[in-house]
Amino acid sequence: MTSAITVTGLRKAFGDQVVLDNLDLTVARGTVFALLGANGAGKTTTVKILSTLLRPDAGDARVAGHDVTRDADAVRAAIGVTGQFSAVDNLLTGEENLRLMADLHHLGRREARRKAAELLEQFGLTDAGGKAVSTYSGGMRRRLDLAMTLVGSPQVIFLDEPTTGLDPRSRRDMWQIVRDLVAGGVTIFLTTQYLEEADELADRIAVLAGGRLVAEGTADELKRRIPGGHVRLRFTDQRDHDKAVRVLGHTAPDGDALALRVPSDGSVRSLKALIDQLEAQSLEVGELSVHTPDLDDVFLALTDDKVATA
Repeated sequence: MTSAITVTGLRKAFGDQVVLDNLDLTVARGTVFALLGANGAGKTTTVKILSTLLRPDAGDARVAGHDVTRDADAVRAAIGVTGQFSAVDNLLTGEENLRLMADLHHLGRREARRKAAELLEQFGLTDAGGKAVSTYSGGMRRRLDLAMTLVGSPQVIFLDEPTTGLDPRSRRDMWQIVRDLVAGGVTIFLTTQYLEEADELADRIAVLAGGRLVAEGTADELKRRIPGGHVRLRFTDQRDHDKAVRVLGHTAPDGDALALRVPSDGSVRSLKALIDQLEAQSLEVGELSVHTPDLDDVFLALTDDKVATA
């Protein structure tokens, strides 16, 4: 799969404070890539470098095939950026904000009107298009902000904590918008403090701590790195339960007289091995469920470990 973003050996420091330390990243086209990290880990600095707002001290970075330092204008033409705070004009209407952005992209008047109407409809803002943005809810403002990013038809969009401060319904509306954009071929580079958001949206996730990449993979791959995963077995018969305790080895009770917890990394291979063992012993299981650590567990384990060893 072709890369939308490639980063090699990226480094950035402000005085004696190293913010990014030899960062390597690859983001495939038409995917969502989530960058996680505590405050000060280097997420926003990474976005600023990739969107040409900051120059790196060392390393190489290419976005949409263009070098962010040597070909910054081409990068800017290929990207959109939605920051942590909505960059909309409260005194203008939603349509006027979009047409202003169209003017900045040098679209003609007729094309600007067409594009504004199209985006208002796409983001569910048609009825509010003629109203001042000062009357919009937080979710409406974020949708308009992202719509303005799309005026230039970007190949890559940087979303820097796009759902901060939104209520759960507005957040889920934004998630669906992101999914629709990716389905249309857009690449999304997402930073977020909401780990559930990364779990829901991201094809791949990277974790930053102290300016260094400490882990990267799919959500499931990262979860399997953290101890605590298990399979819960609930038996319908006491004899099967007692036999399972004897033959399975490392088990533990799980809140029910007939339930057992069996350590597992959650992979298909380990689950199949357990099922084969149950069948070989003729053990009847009434219920089976797989439990893996969530991204909160992953994030805390990886970043705490990094802090402890720094």
